[in-house]
Amino acid sequence: MNTQIDSRISESLIRVRYAETDAMGIVHHSAYIPWFEVGRSDWMREAGLPYSAFQEMGYYLTVVEIGARYLRPCFYDELVTVRTQIGEVKSRSIRIDYEVINANGVTLVTGFTQHVCITHDGRPTRLPEILERLLNGGE
Repeated sequence: MNTQIDSRISESLIRVRYAETDAMGIVHHSAYIPWFEVGRSDWMREAGLPYSAFQEMGYYLTVVEIGARYLRPCFYDELVTVRTQIGEVKSRSIRIDYEVINANGVTLVTGFTQHVCITHDGRPTRLPEILERLLNGGE
């Protein structure tokens, strides 16, 4: 597999909903995880392989690890951008990196998700060639 990783960055705009905040009006730490999902779905769509098409090919990218570092609070009704980028590609797995920034460009949260490619019957498998090409910067 080519070791050059695609440097494409997807940017997903999100407005903080009231339901995502705690009693202080600050975004609850758990709200960032679905935002990461929005980011990776947008990244795949923009790269030319929507996740729905990937599933139709017989694969899933199951999350096996997740991490987040909370640097600054985010508040109700704030407009934020989730920047998503491929961090690492291996034969059966990928790491996706995220950065949540506010309208002033201040980083609020950084994070990652680690995924293993599995078949619909739950068995780990190599990343399909089409996904490898996209992740490594090919079309």
